[in-house]
Order: sequence, then structure tokens, then C-alpha cells
Amino acid sequence: MNKLSVRNLDVVGKKVFVRVDFNIPLTDSGKISSDGRIRAALPTIQLLLKKNAILILASHLGKPKGKTSPGLTLKPVATRLSEILNRDVIFAPDCIGPEVNGILAKATPGTIIMLENLRFHPGEKANDPKFCKELASLADRYVDDAFGTAHRAHASTTGMAAYFDRPAAGLLMEKEIEYLKKVTEFPAKPFMTVIGGSKVSDKIGVIANLLPKVDKLLVGGGAVFNFLAAKGKEIGKSIHEPDMVDQTRELTDNPKLILPVDIVIAPSIDSDTGTTVSADAIPKDQMGLDIGPETSRLLSETLATARTVVWVGPMGVFEKNAFAHGTEALAHTIADLTEHGATTVVGGGDTVAALEKFGMVNKVSHASTGGGACLKFLQGKTLPSIAALADTK
Repeated sequence: MNKLSVRNLDVVGKKVFVRVDFNIPLTDSGKISSDGRIRAALPTIQLLLKKNAILILASHLGKPKGKTSPGLTLKPVATRLSEILNRDVIFAPDCIGPEVNGILAKATPGTIIMLENLRFHPGEKANDPKFCKELASLADRYVDDAFGTAHRAHASTTGMAAYFDRPAAGLLMEKEIEYLKKVTEFPAKPFMTVIGGSKVSDKIGVIANLLPKVDKLLVGGGAVFNFLAAKGKEIGKSIHEPDMVDQTRELTDNPKLILPVDIVIAPSIDSDTGTTVSADAIPKDQMGLDIGPETSRLLSETLATARTVVWVGPMGVFEKNAFAHGTEALAHTIADLTEHGATTVVGGGDTVAALEKFGMVNKVSHASTGGGACLKFLQGKTLPSIAALADTK
């Protein structure tokens, strides 16, 4: 990785601002439903504690639109982190201001301070220079470990980094960059990609960027219906984006592209069961909700020789058991490839959520913590918060 790592940063006795991604799912009652993103930041937190730094952890949570929202406080996150680490985490009632400064004035090496939701301030999303300067004034060092927000040019992810001589990547950010750079620039061959998810619009850039590099590109999920429509096939009530058909049509004749041969259909997404039909025979009153068993076998056989696999987007509506079989079968195929030495990278929030459902997050080489950021990286785009970090000398 050509970005400065927190490993090489002098932090002993220093106040270190760590931008983490603790934008985690909460239940309606405000309880944490998954602490995966908290745990993903632990290596960086533990390294800084070992080096006797003073930690200032900062994150956003949800979309409070620049206003204080009690239901989106990070206090439960601070409590959960304290439980995981089995040590005190001081929760600051704001992310700037006199109270925060007072807490920092008393902090000693080994102290962990969790700031309140950054997005309670409009200056965060606006990348406001004044807010950037106020955040930067809290710390001696800056570390960005929030890959999930790497595609956002916000105050805490890009603007404030300019106030530090050596803004560094955290261990999670470092891992994300290394894996994604490896599969996009130096993949072991054969290199194959599986694209799914509900929309083709947020994947078309990934397909266009990776198609020249891969040996095979397999498409499933809701994204496939644009391809079938572009080929003149009946797709019934299946999800698709009519304004994307022309862009999709430009890719349909590529010999590297593999489309499903059968589809699981039902009258609606609320159906409890489905019927398998040929991908060429979707009735007008039905919608495709999963890939069929023949397609699952086709994916397994095609991927069998792969040494590098990138998977973005589930194969169906995996949240419902009736339409989860294609995604689960693919997860098992990719887990088996990983066990036999292939490099497998899974990206996108829904895809990782599917792995969590099937208990297989740890069965792949790398499950990216960033949905939008991962997609932007795979499109070959420069991510602003990564660009803001210091280069290695």
C-alpha cells in the first residue's frame, strides 16, 4: 500500500483522532443489532492503546441532517465498545466545543473518548472549513479507519486531514485498500467476478471497469433483468431500470458475460414460495426473485478454476428464505474456493449481510466494510478520503 500506515505513526502520549465507521444498524428501540463494524475497528484501536496514545474516536450514525437527533446518538455504541474492550470508554456529549475540550484536558495515555455523532453538525457533510479546523484542533495525529465513508468528501474524512502533516490509514483502511488493489490491479488468474443486487445502475461502472480484466463475469440478482430486457426477453414484473437498457445492451454480446439459464419466479416479493422457469420464459404476471438451481450449478462449475473472485450483490431476495437459495449456494461455492487457496473479496452491504445470515463472513478472504466505497473503488474511481492520506516515502 502506498499510503502511510498507522503502524508507522509516532503516537506515544499523543491525542489521536481516529475516524471510524460505527454507522451500525439499530433496532426500533435503539439497540445495536450488529456490532460487526465496531469489531472491524478493534485492531487499530488496540494498536494505538498498545502504543500509549490518547484515542479520540469519531463517527457518524444514520442521517440526522445536521441536527441533534436523540435516536441517533452514539452513546450505545460507546457502551458496546466498552463491553467489548472491557475498559472504560468516555462518551463526549458533542464532537466539538468546551465540554469536549474539558474531557481532553484531563485525558492521559490509554484513555478512549467517543465523540457524539458528527452529523449532528451540518459542517460535517458540507466539509465546512471552520468545522474541519475545530475537529483538527482536538488532536495531534489523524488516522482514517473508516473505509465505509471513503467515497465521501466530508469534514472528518477529507477536510480535517489537511491540518496534519502525516494523516495515516488505520489497519482496516489499509486492509481494504490492499485487497481491493490486489484484485483490481494484480489478480491471480483465472479472475472472475459475480455481480448481483437489485439495481444495475450502481453496478454498471463496476462491470465496465472489470470486464476487460476478468476471464468471466457472471450476472445474477435484480441486475440481470436489464440484461435480459436488452436481449429482447420477457421479464414480466421483475425489477429493472428502463433508462439503463441501452447502456446494458452495449455489454450483452461480450463473450465473457454469463447470464442465468433459469430463474425462480413468484407473483410478488411477498410470496412464500417460488417456481423455477427458464430465463427465457418469465410470464408477464410474474417476477424474478432468485437464480434457479441450474444457474447455481453453472456458477459453481464456472468458478471452479478461479484463483481470484470478486462478488458484489446477492443473487436474489435472500432476506426471504424462499428466495435465498441462489445466494446461499454461491456463498458456499466461494467459501470452498477460499479454503482451496483462491483470493475471494466480497463487497456491498447486502452481500456482506447475506454472508452474516448464512454464518459465512469468515469463510472469504475479505468481506469489505464499505458498500458505496467498495463499488467506487471497483469502478476505478479515486476515493477522496484515501487521496487525503499521506503517501509513504
